[in-house]
Order: sequence, then structure tokens, then C-alpha cells
Amino acid sequence: MPADPREAAREICLRQLAVRPRTRAELATAMRKRGVDDEIAAEILDRYDEVGIIDDAAFARAWVTSRHHGRGLSRRALAGELRRKGVSSDEAGEALDQLAPDVEEETARALVVRRLRVESRSAPEVAFRRIVGMLARKGYPPGLAIRLVKEAMSERDAEAAEFAEAVDPDALADAAYDPDAS
Repeated sequence: MPADPREAAREICLRQLAVRPRTRAELATAMRKRGVDDEIAAEILDRYDEVGIIDDAAFARAWVTSRHHGRGLSRRALAGELRRKGVSSDEAGEALDQLAPDVEEETARALVVRRLRVESRSAPEVAFRRIVGMLARKGYPPGLAIRLVKEAMSERDAEAAEFAEAVDPDALADAAYDPDAS
């Protein structure tokens, strides 16, 4: 580690950035963990901000695009990830605005179709539960998840269609948020 604390701080930042793009907050945390004085860290981060080495707004846009297309995450899940990475709510909001609701729904629909193929041998109620659960873990609202799975199952086969027809999406979505439900 270099003797000059500013050089040490720069080295920490550059090592972090060599792995993947980072937010200002992530770099500040990395420097804090390595014992860099907050004043020096702020000075280095301000300079990196000034020259464009770090840009939280660009990071947020790239993160939303990558994680939505790569993992199929919803706006809600992406907002949580950006918040944990230290992106401001304004910058996160602008990045999430690039993800149109119809694109988000199409992504969820594609996830359902893909997962339904995997669940082809499962009983309809098991497949339904697993696929709705998968969408929930990716941050999709219960109403949307239930509706999309119900639609896809009704096209699958007679047994799945019969099960899907009997599903009441409103009751299930309400139960998903009912704290008194057992």
C-alpha cells in the first residue's frame, strides 16, 4: 500500500472499478473499510465524479438495463437493488423510467412461458405456486403474477386450463397481503 493516503485511496477505487462499475457510495464504503480518512475519500470521489470516472446516473441506467434483461427483475426489485447500492432516489427513478410497464409485463410473460416448460410434468397447482413464487421473488406484484400464470396455464393443456379457470386472482392477491391470513 502506498505511503501517501491519497494515492492509497485512488488505488482502492481503481481496484474496485476494475472489477465492475461502482457507485459513489460503494467506493466510499470500500475506502472506509480500508481506513481511508473520510475527508480524503470525499476529495478523491469528488475528483472522480468531476472527470466522469464515477457516474451514479449512468450506473443506474446500465444496472436497470442489464438486470432487467438478464435476470428479468421488476422495477420494484431493481429499485431496491439501486437503493442498496447507494444510488439516490432521483437517479434511480430516472433509470427506472426507461423501463416501460408494457416491457416489464412482456418480460414477466416470457419468464412464465419459459418456467412453464420446466414445470410441464408438475401438477397444475404445484406449477402455479412455483411460477407465481418465482415472479414474486423477482419483484412482480401478486396480481400481475397470478394473471400471467393463469393465462399461460389456460393455454397449456385441459387439466391446467381447468385449474387456471378455478383460480380467483383477486382473492389470491388479497391473501398475499393479508397479515391475518394463515
